[in-house]
Amino acid sequence: MQLEQKEDLAQFKLKNAKANIQERQKRGLTWYPVIITKEDIGFGGKVVLELERPAGQQSLHLFQVGKTASLFGNLPGHSALEPPTLNGVITGVRRHKLLLATTKEDLPDWVLEGGKLGVDLTFDEVSYREMDHALCDVMSARGNRLAELRDVLLGGQQARFRAPNTDDLFYPNPLNASQLAAVRHVMAAQDVAIIHGPPGTGKTTTLVQAILETTRRERRVLVCAPSNTAVDLITEKMAERGVNVIRMGNPSRVSDLLLKHTLDAQVMAHSSYSKMRAMRQTADQYRETASERVRHFGVEERQQRQRLKEEARMLFQVADDLERFITEDVLESVQVITCTLVGASNRNLRHLTFETVFIDEAAQALEPGCWIPIAKGERVILAGDHHQLPPTVKSEKAAREGLRETLFEKCIKRQPTTARMLTVQYRMHEHIMAFSSEQFYNGQLEAHQSVRHAGLEAYDLSFAPDLPVEFIDTAGLGFLEITIPESRSTANPEEADLLLKRLAQLLAPPIPCSQAEHKQNELTIGVIAPYRAQINCLKDAIEENDALSGLLQHHMLSVGTVDSFQGQERDIIAMSLTRSNNHGEIGFLADIRRMNVGMTRARRKLLIVGDSSTLGAHPFFKQLLAYVKRIGGYRTAWEISDEARLG
Repeated sequence: MQLEQKEDLAQFKLKNAKANIQERQKRGLTWYPVIITKEDIGFGGKVVLELERPAGQQSLHLFQVGKTASLFGNLPGHSALEPPTLNGVITGVRRHKLLLATTKEDLPDWVLEGGKLGVDLTFDEVSYREMDHALCDVMSARGNRLAELRDVLLGGQQARFRAPNTDDLFYPNPLNASQLAAVRHVMAAQDVAIIHGPPGTGKTTTLVQAILETTRRERRVLVCAPSNTAVDLITEKMAERGVNVIRMGNPSRVSDLLLKHTLDAQVMAHSSYSKMRAMRQTADQYRETASERVRHFGVEERQQRQRLKEEARMLFQVADDLERFITEDVLESVQVITCTLVGASNRNLRHLTFETVFIDEAAQALEPGCWIPIAKGERVILAGDHHQLPPTVKSEKAAREGLRETLFEKCIKRQPTTARMLTVQYRMHEHIMAFSSEQFYNGQLEAHQSVRHAGLEAYDLSFAPDLPVEFIDTAGLGFLEITIPESRSTANPEEADLLLKRLAQLLAPPIPCSQAEHKQNELTIGVIAPYRAQINCLKDAIEENDALSGLLQHHMLSVGTVDSFQGQERDIIAMSLTRSNNHGEIGFLADIRRMNVGMTRARRKLLIVGDSSTLGAHPFFKQLLAYVKRIGGYRTAWEISDEARLG
């Protein structure tokens, strides 16, 4: 963990050392300009600032409660590279406002000089500190529930289960047999249970049902995930089912539904909120009166000022106590609390314990992060799929020494009886699904009848005849990869052109009924490549292609790396594997989990372009080539070139 923190800090400094304000805004790291709309005195007499950005700046950002940030001044006479700063911690975030609890008792003069202000996220030491605390707690645990859960999760003690209850579940549901079995497995678990959800099998639907059933039996449930996006999704699903849910921290998707379920919104809706607000307004007035300049300043005036300041301080303290009471009252009555893994360390949750802790996307979560919420629970339910993308680890040394192996993987390997796999998938044509099923899921997946034969022909007969899986082999054409020295990334412009040529061919036939029948259900297309340099190649080529650039502008086509498509799906997925060299080197294509994610994003059509002479030495790609030949999906680049020439 310390290796990872060191590498993360080094990369943060390198990335932001020369980035200007606009670049930092684009990355979600900066609000600029901001104005100070309110100034309060917080705990320990430190200044708390309410900062507001222009309403027109709707872009997504990474600001959230608990993160460290720095107010900076873009002022005449100060260097743009080293502006004056005031550090603090974010204590509240709304659409265009945030609260920054500073480290100072008085504002520095430069804040009041009238120049433009901005606020930057600073390096996130909070997450590392909380993960470090959690690791220390779990390593030192003896004779308590955390020690028992540690031993079960790591395989040192057998997981226990009650006799399964085959009675119908309380809440109505549309679940299939494997999903119902997973929910009942969760209900029977006394220590740990795992919902293993391969692509398209309804893992989120199953998890929501398991949480619902748990809320019927338990007073309050904690639900966590490693990313804000995953937490938002679970929060929305729970709210749609009528559950009293509170989202701790900052939602990444700013929707009215999510805002309504934030802790801030719930506190503001409390019956005592207006009383607390009135106290703070009165305290503000007292403090402002005490700060006013007077022409004659004698002993009486000084005493009056002191009385007003003391009265303001007492009112602020009473208001803080009332806010704590309101927060505790709100959290007492809630059924489900959702937050990120690190968000489980929020000061408002520190005194709370839970019978059950759920962790979604656990196969993408660093193990130290998982222990933060687990320490609050009596049992833990993990959901995810360890055959999809692993967590991001920036330090290769840390990854090699074990940080990339997740708690989900450890548990499912050492305690296989804790897991129930979902087996019916609702996304892909059976030919798209079959190879992934064979390679990663022991051939256990089956396509639901609604998607089993739902290729492009099922969408519109104009596409007939079509192959649901198509591999175009560039071997022998000399489409060699090139390395971009500045980024150490890899590109293959000729392969990019071929992929887009085939995609344009595929979409070229007129679709007479598309406007009438498919107006509300237009085809969606994803173009995927493993390397950033190849993504740039593809984007440039798409912009020069009238037909494809139109799809891009209308958001029917999107281009990105595998990681950017995790958790998503498209009707057509077109993949450029990029690598083509004389040494059989395939780089991180050897991480076959990325291929699993990329291929299983496709609903109706999977189109792959690659060089078999480079890829075929790897067992996975050798088997992929054999599979596409077996189902009649193998084609050579020569065929595509001939068709284009004849066309």
